[in-house]
Amino acid sequence: MTTDGKAEEIRTTVAGRARQRAWREAERAISAVLADPEVQRLQALIEQEEVAAGRARRDELQPFQDRYDHAVQTGDVAALAVLCPGKHGRWGRICVQSAGHETRTSHWGITPDGPVAWIGSAPDDD
Repeated sequence: MTTDGKAEEIRTTVAGRARQRAWREAERAISAVLADPEVQRLQALIEQEEVAAGRARRDELQPFQDRYDHAVQTGDVAALAVLCPGKHGRWGRICVQSAGHETRTSHWGITPDGPVAWIGSAPDDD
C-alpha cells in the first residue's frame, strides 16, 4: 500500500470513529432529556390531547381511514400515493388524509389504541 493510501485509510478510520462517538454522545443527551420527569409529564399530556382530538374528529375523518384500509387490502398503489407523507412511524401512526391537508387540519389516523390526531411532523418522516 502506498503512503497516500495508508494515510487515506487512517483518515477514514478516524472519521468513522469520530462519527460513532458523536452519535453515542447525542444518544446519551437525548436519553437524559427524555428521562426528565417534566418532559415525560408533557409527553403524556400531549398524547392525551392527541387521542382526544383523534376521537373528536373520527366521524369527519373516518372515510379517509376507510379509503386507506381498502387501498392496502386491494394493493391500490395510486390511492396510497396521494396520502399525506406525514407519519410518526415509530409510534405506529400513518396520516390517512390526502397530501396537502396540513394547512386546514392536523394529521389523523388510527393506531392500535384508537384514533389519534397530531400536529407537525416527526424525525422519522422521510
